[in-house]
Amino acid sequence: MFQLVSRPSLIWLLSEPGRALMELGASYPYQKIFNNDIVGDGHPVLILPGFLSGEKSTKLLREYIGNLGYDVYDWGLGRNMGKLEYMEYLLDRMDDIYKKTGKQISLVGWSLGGVFARQIAKERPNITRQVITLAAPFAGLSEPNNVAWIYSVLNYGKKVKEVNQTLLDNLPLPAQVPTTAIYSKFDGIVPWRFCMEKKEDATHQNIEVRSSHIGMGINFSVLSIITDRLLYSKENWTKFKPTGIMNSRIFYPSL
Repeated sequence: MFQLVSRPSLIWLLSEPGRALMELGASYPYQKIFNNDIVGDGHPVLILPGFLSGEKSTKLLREYIGNLGYDVYDWGLGRNMGKLEYMEYLLDRMDDIYKKTGKQISLVGWSLGGVFARQIAKERPNITRQVITLAAPFAGLSEPNNVAWIYSVLNYGKKVKEVNQTLLDNLPLPAQVPTTAIYSKFDGIVPWRFCMEKKEDATHQNIEVRSSHIGMGINFSVLSIITDRLLYSKENWTKFKPTGIMNSRIFYPSL
């Protein structure tokens, strides 16, 4: 079915920056009013940015999660240029964090960062607590989207589908850890259908939100999901359930 999916419309793409700014403004009241009583258990959380993004793009998200009471880590690789070599470094980083803390690590990956997060979890399921992906097109990375041409330009005309077929075939397969895949039908960068687990089960959930792609890390609906998810471990993980009928219908349409 993925072959029939087209890239997001030009309208959604061009409106991305403006919508992200509105989401940023809407997130402040949520952070100040509704989230003061949440206290995390201090376990490590590794944040991975999207394609062409770096440490600055996840700064607000990292600060938010840190203020909840978690031990937050940037991915440490600067700007995400989509290189396969990142995998070895990230696996080493996971090992180092685990050795330092002695605690399983939650992974939060935004867009391409979410694709990397799922793959890391597949390689290190024993030290991964859970994975949360934000608009990560793991189910169709080589399919048409609105940033693939940039990757091609940066790699001298090489297309994503020419990278590594074995890897591309593996990307849609679920990680064997609790996973929450957050997507938006208003995404202007990647087709939302590519950002979902093919099959939901007891430890894999898809959640639709109303968000832009570049606003995912600051959207208050997304922050609410992350806040809730980080409270759970592998032993007590359960699917996200929003409180109130209005919350479900307005902010989380798929639920």
